[in-house]
Amino acid sequence: MAVKTVWTITHSCGHESERDLGDRPADRRAGFADWLAKQDCTDCWRAAKDGDEADKAAWLEAKRAAEQTQSQAWSERYRMPPLEGSQRGVAWGVRCRHQLLAAAYTALVLDSGMSEAAWEEIEDRARTITRAGWWIDQRSSEPDDLSELLDAAADTDRPTENPFV
Repeated sequence: MAVKTVWTITHSCGHESERDLGDRPADRRAGFADWLAKQDCTDCWRAAKDGDEADKAAWLEAKRAAEQTQSQAWSERYRMPPLEGSQRGVAWGVRCRHQLLAAAYTALVLDSGMSEAAWEEIEDRARTITRAGWWIDQRSSEPDDLSELLDAAADTDRPTENPFV
């Protein structure tokens, strides 16, 4: 007698389904059927996954809103000028500027012992960059590189690679 290929699975969600396990070796069908019984059915799995995606999107939106609020407050506290660009770009640029300058302050002043006066010079140079795109482009930069990046941004004699900027 041949080992059956179609199994009736009662899933952990309580639903039943017929599964053709004929594509598996005969000696592995029973074990796979047991494993399937411990899982939700396909419909319940999809519904849970869609719910997880919605939850993730809501969580990310709330996180971004909190970061934006914190970055705006930081910008006001440290007298950072408004950024220029699209509405979405400005919001992102404000967050990137806050994160980069905060990380640089920690690395340079708190960890490496830079004087507050030297830091204020860096901060003053950072205030001169008001293009949101520049801050977005630097979001992955190392905090120790900030001074050199600010120097490069201040160099207005060099030609731009993008003729439309």
